[in-house]
Amino acid sequence: MKNKGYSLKINIWLFLTAFSIFILCFLWLFQVIFLNSYYKSYKTKELDKAATELKSSVKLNNQVITEIAQLHDICIEIYGENTYAATSYNKGCMEFGNRNFKVKKDFINSNRLEQHYTLINEKFQNETLIYALKLDNNLYAFINASLEPLDSTITILSSQLVITTIVVLILSLLIGYFISKKLSKPIIKISNEARKLADGNFNANFNTVSDIYEINELAESLNYAKDELSKTEKLKRDLMANVSHDLKTPLTMIKAYAEMVRDITYKNKEKREENLNTIIEESDRLTLLVNDILDLSAIQTENASLKLEMIDLIKLINQVIKRFNILTEKENYQFIFTHPDNTIIKADRQRIYQVIYNLINNAINYTGEDKKVYINIIEEKNIYKVEIKDTGKGIKKEDIKHIWDKYYHSDKKHKRNNYGTGLGLSIVKNILQSHGYKYGVTSSSKGSTFYFEIPK
Repeated sequence: MKNKGYSLKINIWLFLTAFSIFILCFLWLFQVIFLNSYYKSYKTKELDKAATELKSSVKLNNQVITEIAQLHDICIEIYGENTYAATSYNKGCMEFGNRNFKVKKDFINSNRLEQHYTLINEKFQNETLIYALKLDNNLYAFINASLEPLDSTITILSSQLVITTIVVLILSLLIGYFISKKLSKPIIKISNEARKLADGNFNANFNTVSDIYEINELAESLNYAKDELSKTEKLKRDLMANVSHDLKTPLTMIKAYAEMVRDITYKNKEKREENLNTIIEESDRLTLLVNDILDLSAIQTENASLKLEMIDLIKLINQVIKRFNILTEKENYQFIFTHPDNTIIKADRQRIYQVIYNLINNAINYTGEDKKVYINIIEEKNIYKVEIKDTGKGIKKEDIKHIWDKYYHSDKKHKRNNYGTGLGLSIVKNILQSHGYKYGVTSSSKGSTFYFEIPK
């Protein structure tokens, strides 16, 4: 069984507590344990700075030496054959005295340019840092700083830190608990509602009260996802119901007329031919539905690849219009096609043919009593815009966003003919998306215009 780990509330609580302990350890480390080392390092740097200033001084005199010593809280002794100057600004300065002082004698005789020493000042019984420096052939500087004992300071700091540690730990536990509760409460609610959604319960409510922007954004996103999944589930049910109905109707008709031919009209040639024609028509209708379902599935699959080639769009549209010649001859439909002189595009011939066929077929089904369908190619700077217009009653504003869905009809009672399967516009959408073409529809009470744009 997979370990689920701790809850979000406990994790936040533990994190805040651990962070507080880390800060306290850091304070103990640098305020108590490393205080002596830091103090010694700081004084050593002050000696180095003073030495640099002495080297860079154009003229050394008592005033300059005193200023440097006061600035860095140190003691300076300048020693030469005919020169001697010393400061005692800092309490605990080491007194070198004459040339025979051990450190002084050792450094002068070594001929080194500089040297660091650490000694115990016998007068004050504390540690003293010495920086010996050769300024020129006969002039030496001995810079020293006394390290004050920090034992009492460390004891005071330790006592304060013990109290601070206890207070901070108690506060971090309490504050961490309330913060973790506040942060986790809306997330736990969202998680519980998400489980409902995963179980198919679309009544899940992700609305939550939170001061955190990201949590509110997550709640809004999940509410949007819930609504979209609910729509998808409804469309799925509608799709299954429509497909089942559309498959059942022609199959029932085929079976009924086949039995009629077998049992009743097989001797009557005229009736037999009529029944057989009905069977063929219903078979064609069934084939059309199955082909549309297969086409839509093929287009939507990731493996469906486009066969791009250079094609004459005008010639292609004329080929589609010819397929509807029977409507022109028998039902007086008019197909009005306007276009520029030359329109060559790069696309998948079969798929674009299918798009234009479906859009014209849709316009036929919904056009007005004048039975006119307009097909326009408009040449713009970077694109060819293809429009297919009908003269029907238009599409309601609230229905426009749904017309590309499978089996969705803006108003079924406006359909004049039934040459489609309810999948035509969904196929159009998927083909145009696979090409990367912009597409859309505009509608008014005087008709609807479906369009798509092909880059040049």
